[in-house]
Amino acid sequence: MLKAVIFDMDGVIVDSEPLHHKAYQKMFKEVNIEVSDALYESFTGQATLPICQRLCDVFSLSESPETLVAIKRRHFKYLFDNDNSFQLINGILDLIKDYHSNGLTLVLASSASMPNINRIFTRFELDQYFVAKLSGADLKASKPHPEIFINAARASGFKKEECIVIEDSTNGIKAANAAHIFCVAFDSKHSKNQDYSTADRVISDFSAVTFNKIKTFL
Repeated sequence: MLKAVIFDMDGVIVDSEPLHHKAYQKMFKEVNIEVSDALYESFTGQATLPICQRLCDVFSLSESPETLVAIKRRHFKYLFDNDNSFQLINGILDLIKDYHSNGLTLVLASSASMPNINRIFTRFELDQYFVAKLSGADLKASKPHPEIFINAARASGFKKEECIVIEDSTNGIKAANAAHIFCVAFDSKHSKNQDYSTADRVISDFSAVTFNKIKTFL
């Protein structure tokens, strides 16, 4: 029986990818590297530090991964504070309220840093609906490693068999699969070139996973 829903954030709750893309592009320019679209897309769902570690390896940079992280986050913070078009993904707030009002326990499990998670949750007043927020940036391994979802299920207080993950990225779906948690893939226009083939369900609209529909999935 379904007891808890574990949400990814970027691409599911908010479409912050345009802001992240701009921030990364500014960082790339600052350290004088050209990153291909294919390489950039392979980073989707991963935390910033492992991405920057990969960049340092690929481009043999003299800067440390931590320096790249700081540059990227500086640019992201400026964009976040100054881009008024940044909003929740259509339908997600109604879905969160639907789950919450029907007694489901909600947990966030995002590769974003905790400062970014808190900025978004404060801006859109989401803390009232969630019992826990987990950041992949605080863990040893990033998605597709299952650690974040294993920890999220534990934070919910329920068994993995009583949880569902909502994800939008290849790496996130792989992480949910490896954690042996039922995974709903949100095939969004915001998420490009992601593989949803191993998800348990694929949706393109949150109306397909309202409480009355999703409670029958397990």
